[in-house]
Amino acid sequence: MLDKLKNEINLKLTSAAFFQGQALPSVEFAAAPAHTGADISLSWAMSCAKILRKSPLEIAKEACKVIREVNAVTDAVAVAPGFINITLDDNFIINTARDRRIKSRETEDSKHHILIEFVSANPTGPLHVASGRGASLGDSLVKIHRALGYSCDSEYYVNDAGNQAELLAASVKARKEGKEPPENGYHGSYIIDLANQIPADLPESEYGRWAMETLIKTQQQDMKDFHVDFTRWFRESDLHKEHSPQKALEFLTAKGYTYEKEGAVWFGSTKDDEAQDDKDRVLVRKDGRPTYFMADIAYHKNKYDRGYDELIDILGADHHGYVPRMKAAVHALGHEENSFVPIIHQLVHLTQKGEQVKMSKRAGHFVTLRELMNDVGTDVCRFFFASRTPNAHMLFDLDLAKTQSNENPVFYVQYVHARIHSIFRAAAEKNISMADGVRTPLAPQERALLLKLIWFKEVLRNCVRDLSPHHLTTYLTELAGLFHAFYDTCRVLDENDLQTTGSRLFICHRVAERIKKGLEFIGVSAPEQM
Repeated sequence: MLDKLKNEINLKLTSAAFFQGQALPSVEFAAAPAHTGADISLSWAMSCAKILRKSPLEIAKEACKVIREVNAVTDAVAVAPGFINITLDDNFIINTARDRRIKSRETEDSKHHILIEFVSANPTGPLHVASGRGASLGDSLVKIHRALGYSCDSEYYVNDAGNQAELLAASVKARKEGKEPPENGYHGSYIIDLANQIPADLPESEYGRWAMETLIKTQQQDMKDFHVDFTRWFRESDLHKEHSPQKALEFLTAKGYTYEKEGAVWFGSTKDDEAQDDKDRVLVRKDGRPTYFMADIAYHKNKYDRGYDELIDILGADHHGYVPRMKAAVHALGHEENSFVPIIHQLVHLTQKGEQVKMSKRAGHFVTLRELMNDVGTDVCRFFFASRTPNAHMLFDLDLAKTQSNENPVFYVQYVHARIHSIFRAAAEKNISMADGVRTPLAPQERALLLKLIWFKEVLRNCVRDLSPHHLTTYLTELAGLFHAFYDTCRVLDENDLQTTGSRLFICHRVAERIKKGLEFIGVSAPEQM
């Protein structure tokens, strides 16, 4: 219903004499700052100032005259330097809070087909904490896109080709024989575990493949326990079976993007003025083996060939140099560079008592995701990871993560869901039923809760716009805070006032629904008892 209100205000403004005949931007809603006492704030007047050649405040005052005519609006006030603060009618807020729909018609009708690839860790060791951050980000974005009606799939790219299997085999064989792995091999203590698990009848020639498949199964189990599901685990080896790198090379050659030098085949991106890369890259080595870059080009071509028109790659902090070369490749493949959307998430630093800690006994030089899940729980990991934008370094406070109090944001939000369910259990014992709506007049705390509920879809849109779920964790924390204020001030169960009780149970029910759904989008459970 917020969308309908937005459309109605847009229509009235464009029809008003003061604004007629001008190509003006559309109105966009934002929650009004608390100190204004309003519900919606518009910066629209300031974006119109250059077009109309008038001061933003003058435009805002004229706009307020028009907006006040809308039925859902009780007041609209112009504030310097040109903001428009709107107060909504209580019945509009109530009716909008009743609406559970999330999907938008514009996305339901869209033919946009998105693929989000994330984690894609090498199958040569256990997943580490940074992989967990990428997994949390990717999974949340997939869930939120789908909730809004987008066609969105998820994919884990398994790098199971190249010389990794040989290095892994040599490392495992060395450990089995009680020796140190090769200098360029794998040295984590998990290699010792693998060596101890090798079947007695397994030929040495199969050590590498067996170890890799075992680690892939471990990674798959880690993702499952981390509440992450992938549409597909795509194997690089399948690309080579289908000769995809060779086919991609032939495609680029036909387009004039390759040349030979010093016995190797190069990608000539610098010859293209529109390409972003700053130097040419080798595609095929002197010995005829394709480079990782060649395989990546073939993989992204495969994505486009499968019908995806937007490719979102979630990459680790060490992949900055990867972005311009892949954008150049996407351009060479005949696609718009902006159809390839890289997200680089920054590192995670674990802290305890204010100091950075290392807690891995198995991996040697990094902390495994499994260790962190076992230490603080999956729910805490997912919520904490989702709380920060991907481009910000993250300090993961282990002390806070283990705290079961309102200081811990996960506990703070989950406790509201559990408390509401305890209220309904108490209501059932007293045979008190929930009303099918909310009675007026509203207490301030009731109104604040209902108003927060109507912003849910807009928050999800912001997550898609910024490709970050942090807006959702902020929303859930604020919603929980408003509920605590409501619960402390407004008596919910009152056998002497069943109308008010039924109305407040309705509000509680809607809050619990929103919290459960919001937590679901970030892979966190919503317990009914705590």
